[in-house]
Amino acid sequence: MESNGLVSTIKRFFKKYFAAGQAVNGKEVEEVVLPADATAFDRFLLTRRKLLGMIIPPIFFYAIWLVMAVRYDLWSLFPNRYEMSITMIFGSFVGGITCEGSGAIAFPVMTLLLHIDPTVARDFSLMIQSCGMVSAAFTILFMRIALEWRSIVFCSLGGIFGTIFGFHMVDPYLSNDEKKIGFVSIWFSFAIALYILNRQHKRTTYDKVQHFNWWKALVLLAAGFLGGNFTAFAGSGLDICSFSMLTLLFHVSEKVATPTSVVLMAFNTLVGFFWRNYWMQGIMQAAWEYWAVSVPIAVITAPLGSLVGSHLHRLVLASMIYVLETAALIGGLAIVQPGLALSIASAAIIVGGSAFFVIISTVGTALTKHHNDRVHIHELKMSNSRGNFMDLKVNHPTMEQKIVINPAGDGT
Repeated sequence: MESNGLVSTIKRFFKKYFAAGQAVNGKEVEEVVLPADATAFDRFLLTRRKLLGMIIPPIFFYAIWLVMAVRYDLWSLFPNRYEMSITMIFGSFVGGITCEGSGAIAFPVMTLLLHIDPTVARDFSLMIQSCGMVSAAFTILFMRIALEWRSIVFCSLGGIFGTIFGFHMVDPYLSNDEKKIGFVSIWFSFAIALYILNRQHKRTTYDKVQHFNWWKALVLLAAGFLGGNFTAFAGSGLDICSFSMLTLLFHVSEKVATPTSVVLMAFNTLVGFFWRNYWMQGIMQAAWEYWAVSVPIAVITAPLGSLVGSHLHRLVLASMIYVLETAALIGGLAIVQPGLALSIASAAIIVGGSAFFVIISTVGTALTKHHNDRVHIHELKMSNSRGNFMDLKVNHPTMEQKIVINPAGDGT
């Protein structure tokens, strides 16, 4: 009996955290519901949407890559550049499954472990994400996974200007070590804030930004601009800025914020790739070679990551971010071994960044409380307008008083 109880507990644990179901159109679903008048083709599309979402992007990119491989003899690059093929097996999968683009893995691996020039690492990150993240975004859209479209629109607008600004006004003035340590320090502070937020068990989350208005649009624009600057020197960052605002400030569920950040980064990385290649003409040959040996991997593992991530519990997704950012910080400090000035700067970024994200989280909690209070008061008014005479015990974390609706319509 005890053995059966343990097995049942383990099954419930894995079902809750690793088979939570996809968030489709704002609802957790595990099965596709077919309409009564569905045609045979509609039935095929609906019942095979996961399979089709997985195989269409690789087919498209492989067709193009094979033509280029024959034309430019890309096969000969693998013996000398294979390390990036191996890196992208993990990097693109993580890029698809979390709010972090594959560049968040590629950049620290290339700059810290392989000692590759950060400019090459940044350009490669943009290039490979233009394939891997676009593939993952197609899978997300094809499977109709829930997204916060207003974040995609406004963060993208801010990200376009932020990325271009960062290419010309930020990246040239940072040293290689500053880029490496700055990147891992900023996102470690975000992981701290996200951990603190998720310590609030059973916190209220939404599938979209509630009561969207002009100032919330400006917040998303500013987050996009800031993230674009990070993307300009590290190849990623806009996705995490969007994710942080959605989860910490607006309390959007990680199951919606994560695929939203993937789709957002897919568009932004195309802008960055285009600007670096056609406007600045600054992409080095090494970046092209790393890209050539990584495309066949990224277009498979990134959509696979999106599919797996859509079924995981939001706390599992958050835990992955904790692990990745902690490992990146430890690895960065161990490999770069920054001097006193850069170490102080790193500590200041972590403390200041953590404080900023905690403040954002605190404001987000207050906004959620205000929203819940408004909803509750609206429900009371609706009950009052229907002439209901009753005593209401308010089951609300911030409103524990007893409210009596009297015939005159006054709440006391």
